[in-house]
Amino acid sequence: MPQLIRLYIVCVATGFGISALFLAAMLWQDVAGLQRLILGSDSGFVAALMLFVFQGVLFGGVQFAITIMSMGQDDPDQGKMIPIRVTNPTKRQ
Repeated sequence: MPQLIRLYIVCVATGFGISALFLAAMLWQDVAGLQRLILGSDSGFVAALMLFVFQGVLFGGVQFAITIMSMGQDDPDQGKMIPIRVTNPTKRQ
């Protein structure tokens, strides 16, 4: 399996783990009455599953983006400013 695919699978699994923790915290804290809505409804399982999946997709994508962006190498010339004289050839004196 290519390393990039393996990295993506690990990041998505991490994102879904974070999603599970986030959903548990949301239900425990009863954010916006969500615990009462999910546990008090017949279709509460579907709502909890949708929250878990959508948050998992979001957190997995963010985890992958952070991992990929942190893999870049620093440019050694970055930040060095070199003065350059610029003349305007159309300017009449």
